[in-house]
Amino acid sequence: MTQQVPTIPTEVPEHRVLTQPALADLASIPATSRWVRSGALRLHVLDHGPADGVPALILPGITSPAITMEFVARQLTDLVRPIVLDVRGRGLSDSAPADADGPLRGYDLAGYAADTEAVITELGLDRPILLGHSMGARIAAVVAAAGRHELRGTVLVDPPMSGPSRDRYPTTLEVFLGQLDQARRGTDADEVAASWPRWPRAEQELRARWLASCSRTAVAATHAGFESEDFFIHWPQVPAPSVLIYGGDSPVVTAAGADEAAKTNPDAALAEVPGAGHMVFWDDPVAGIRAAREAIRSML
Repeated sequence: MTQQVPTIPTEVPEHRVLTQPALADLASIPATSRWVRSGALRLHVLDHGPADGVPALILPGITSPAITMEFVARQLTDLVRPIVLDVRGRGLSDSAPADADGPLRGYDLAGYAADTEAVITELGLDRPILLGHSMGARIAAVVAAAGRHELRGTVLVDPPMSGPSRDRYPTTLEVFLGQLDQARRGTDADEVAASWPRWPRAEQELRARWLASCSRTAVAATHAGFESEDFFIHWPQVPAPSVLIYGGDSPVVTAAGADEAAKTNPDAALAEVPGAGHMVFWDDPVAGIRAAREAIRSML
């Protein structure tokens, strides 16, 4: 089955919006903003410290700025030093260059992986753990498989397993772009709850304030990459220790996908969070974070 890369909309500055209420959220979180250069791009991270803690670099999903994973990072500070990345085109990080080459316009896995490696290098992170959710899990797999940085391990949470000649990613681009349009005209937690009814109220409110910071081009290109870039090219080369956590009710990592993951990388561990969907930490924060903590403990 041949899959076409869809047309990706052109980015314009007003397609990313950060309101004063969103920026005010940064004052209420126990983390320090830090900045890193990846080539010409300025990347923002939220660093929970302490400086001498084992670093755990957290890579969020397709429409998740760094601050939206704060509720996860806060539950890991007794184990590690969580550092959450605003992936390019989200939150406070720069968008990809407007003249970026290629069909994914600077939002391919290679670009995301280069940014992750820049964060590791520029912040001097010694053998970090990579913890990625969804898109972030795919990025973590690419970095780990490349082997240019020594890692303590990787925790991949519900990575998209769609790709060429595979089933399509279950959430359509139109759904993502519709949510972005809502955010840009001004949305609220009630409207977010219509799409994500299981989430804690605080996380619905945070998404309502921060979703508009995501680039439309970044989201469209990343979604196209879910169809054109194959997770299973990289996954077999991800070294141990690695733990793949997935939602028992996830349409992204199905039972067949989990079985293929176990067979193609037998040194990795798999952990199911029963009843959770793709948004594992949001659907069941207690069980999802417990699974992440157990994975991290196994790497310390």
